[in-house]
Amino acid sequence: MARKPVKFCVVDAFTDQVFKGNPAAVCLLEDEKDDEWMQSVATEFNVSETCYLTRIVDSDSQSTTPRFKLRWFTPVTEVKLCGHATLAASYFLFSYGLVNSDKIEFLTLSGILTAKKVPDSKTSNSIDHQNGDVQEEYFVELDFPVVPIAVHNSAKISEISKSLNGASVVEIHETTTEEDLLVVLPSGKAVVEAEPLFDEIKRCPGGGIIITGPAPPESGFDFYSRFFCPKYGINEDPVCGSAHCALAPYWSKKLGKCDFVAYQKIIWTVRNRRGRNQGFYPVTY
Repeated sequence: MARKPVKFCVVDAFTDQVFKGNPAAVCLLEDEKDDEWMQSVATEFNVSETCYLTRIVDSDSQSTTPRFKLRWFTPVTEVKLCGHATLAASYFLFSYGLVNSDKIEFLTLSGILTAKKVPDSKTSNSIDHQNGDVQEEYFVELDFPVVPIAVHNSAKISEISKSLNGASVVEIHETTTEEDLLVVLPSGKAVVEAEPLFDEIKRCPGGGIIITGPAPPESGFDFYSRFFCPKYGINEDPVCGSAHCALAPYWSKKLGKCDFVAYQKIIWTVRNRRGRNQGFYPVTY
């Protein structure tokens, strides 16, 4: 029996320029594939995340919102939550006319996640001069879960500090989903200057290590962060939406606010889409 081809697309998330942002491979499946196959394909792509979409057809449902199963794989393992690959999957479905709706629901290991197409009121639609089509300008708004954190064993501070080449550690928390460590440093400057030792990070407890610190007052940002996850086959993730699911509630409590402009060391952006080398990430908690 002939094998069915799989539709796929590689999307550079958080940028409008090729070879910038954070790449994610998006595969649209006509039927379910086994885990070994999906992991092998993700390893072959060898980008930070490869995601798989399978359309859900429910004849009894009264909802007109399209629904898809969504799973995410790094080059070495499946993960429970990924922001930039969900953004890439949403963009793929919206931009190629694969859904007739401005809202999509994804069934995932982290529950039901939603993506909305939001018109960009600050820019007018552009024209593709090659074929005369009007190119719609829009954002994709994701509704992601809050990831609770708990205080981690303070006896591990010296071990964590060693994995960051001696960086001063203020406190350590642990996320309750992937058991990533959220490590607070004294300042955003310390976050930028941190020198991760990836072999040491692999020996640390938990999954990955999120480091964060308060942004300088003059920067225009609320907090800085970086995410190291060599156990997942990614030394440093340029864009990490799932990390911000833990960062937002932490900084909401610290700063007494619910809207943030967050800066990641390998810069990424939603609003101005300027790419990997500059930008910001707005977070609403």
